[in-house]
Amino acid sequence: MRATDDAMRGDSSESRITMRIKTERWQRELRLHVLSEGTETALVRIEAPAKERGTATLKVEQNIWNYLPKVDRTIKVPGSMMQAAWMGSHFTNDDLVHESRYSEDFECAYRERPADASGHWLVRCIPLPDAPVVWGAIDARFRAQDMLLDQAEYFDERDRLVRTIRYEDFGPLGGRTLPRRLRVIPADDADEFTEIVYEEHAFNVDLPPGTFSLRSLRQ
Repeated sequence: MRATDDAMRGDSSESRITMRIKTERWQRELRLHVLSEGTETALVRIEAPAKERGTATLKVEQNIWNYLPKVDRTIKVPGSMMQAAWMGSHFTNDDLVHESRYSEDFECAYRERPADASGHWLVRCIPLPDAPVVWGAIDARFRAQDMLLDQAEYFDERDRLVRTIRYEDFGPLGGRTLPRRLRVIPADDADEFTEIVYEEHAFNVDLPPGTFSLRSLRQ
């Protein structure tokens, strides 16, 4: 579980990502530039489409701010909006704030073991009482061949499936073998999804002082 926690993390990182969102009523595609440092700070800026270029989100510990360039306004996201969709996707503001770690925030136990190298390990993860986790449980599935996570099912406190995240297109990414695409599928509508494709990714990059500041958010 520690290896899973660390697979997509470094002291810092820089990514360019394509995010595709499909709902019952509309579809959209965003090109994102993402900077992060540890698990406490991140800056996400929209680069395309042109009409949304410059819209940005800053995360610092438990706080989130959005910058709207059309009105030149910075807005702090209130606690009452933490379960709201981020940028119209199937991720919430709370997903950005609470980057939980399997090895620290959950008690995990095997549910299924693979018969051979082509199979999977299935691990049930229950959040610890004081963990900053909104889920009742997560079923994490790992490929037996390399122990990389390829699916996670998220359940509420009544053990009802809420969403599934599938990790796909495994290959070189930032000098590691990682999934280069992930798809979030809500349980109440299997035709909807949010897909993230990593176009570029680098670990342990040098970021200038002030990268994660309100001033940087507006630039």
